[in-house]
Amino acid sequence: MPQATFNFPAGFLWGAATAAHQVEGGNTNNNWAAWEAEPGRILNGDRSGLACDWWGGRWKEDLDRAAETGQNAHRMSIEWSRVQPTPDHWDEDALDHYREIMRGMLARGLTPMVTLHHFTDPLWFYNQGGWELENAPELFEKYVSRVVEALKEYVSLWVTINEPNVYVVSGYTGTDFPPGKGDMNAAFTVLRNLVRGHAAAYQAIKRIQKNSVVGIAVNYRSFKPACAASPFDSLLARFLHNSYNDSFTRALKTGELHFAAKHVAVPEAAGTQDFIGVNYYTRDLVRFAPLASRDLFMKRFFPKDALLSPTGFIAHVPDGMFEALRWANGYGLPIYITENGVEDAADELRPRYLVEHLHQVWRAANFNFPIKGYFHWSLVDNFEWERGWSQRFGLWGLDIQTQARIRRRSVDLYAEICRQNAISSDTVQRFAPEAYPRLFPEA
Repeated sequence: MPQATFNFPAGFLWGAATAAHQVEGGNTNNNWAAWEAEPGRILNGDRSGLACDWWGGRWKEDLDRAAETGQNAHRMSIEWSRVQPTPDHWDEDALDHYREIMRGMLARGLTPMVTLHHFTDPLWFYNQGGWELENAPELFEKYVSRVVEALKEYVSLWVTINEPNVYVVSGYTGTDFPPGKGDMNAAFTVLRNLVRGHAAAYQAIKRIQKNSVVGIAVNYRSFKPACAASPFDSLLARFLHNSYNDSFTRALKTGELHFAAKHVAVPEAAGTQDFIGVNYYTRDLVRFAPLASRDLFMKRFFPKDALLSPTGFIAHVPDGMFEALRWANGYGLPIYITENGVEDAADELRPRYLVEHLHQVWRAANFNFPIKGYFHWSLVDNFEWERGWSQRFGLWGLDIQTQARIRRRSVDLYAEICRQNAISSDTVQRFAPEAYPRLFPEA
């Protein structure tokens, strides 16, 4: 049986990711709290409620677990509506609470990566029109400046906006996220303002903290033509890639925003990213469907031979991770995998998913792609937006009735990888033997 060890670069960051609304609990003053209260918006009528009770202090035990199992970093987000609950009020107690968490991370040997916008908006901002407002970027910049001033002693690695492409597609071209508009013109306005907001935030952070490292986290979804020989399938796959994966990050390089058939210059955005954060989960095949006008004449589906997560939400396609990193490498910037994981309450697919995706990260690092770290989604089961509590992405499980954490086998798998800064054949054999032939093929 072949044996080997895949070593990652020295200084590699190993962590997990969380987001404020999904773990804090008690968030009642943002757009998602209002969305959850509307019948039919969340699967099974679920509510975030207490979530993982981080605002009540359980972040301490969860970060203890992260540090005790070999992680050396953690990605989390700040809840805008806590920091600025009304347009004219800043909550210093909330900022103190976040300072305490940052100090707690550093005391545990965890490098903080802080996201400033992760899908949620304060109700006052949302009710005025949110990111459709012409002055939304300026309002966001004021919030960002306040947070960075408060946390600059502890944090220098910042994500301005998480998955702006998901925010726009799910809430403005689609109806799964608030405000559920289904309006392409509104979607383009919001995307433009998110680009402007990022640019304003970037300049504000650099002004306050010269040694800061600032980027975004984009959801990279692999789109491949269902039939490689079909020019229509290929054209549609390329259209989706350009509009969904590439539009935001390209605007931050060139100052030109292209989305679907629309274009606008945003010159202040050019050169405003120090790294690219890649959130990769899965791949879609794309087929031309001449009768599907409501779906832009296309059908999307998973590769037929791919393993699926329990709810069918994610297809296990690790090659897509290498594709995502090759795309990110084209920007010539450092790369962080800011999210990657699979929903799997039974923890049966996750070990294989984890090692096969990390093997692709190792491959990319050995092509000299400048990959600096990996953040697993997620540290503990949390509230998964419109899918509520139906999907369990955590290394640690959560009993939402008792708040008890449940240790899954993947905790120990990931701990070995983090501690060794490597994937060894012994680790794979013990935790994910199904992946062994793929990672260690016979000569």
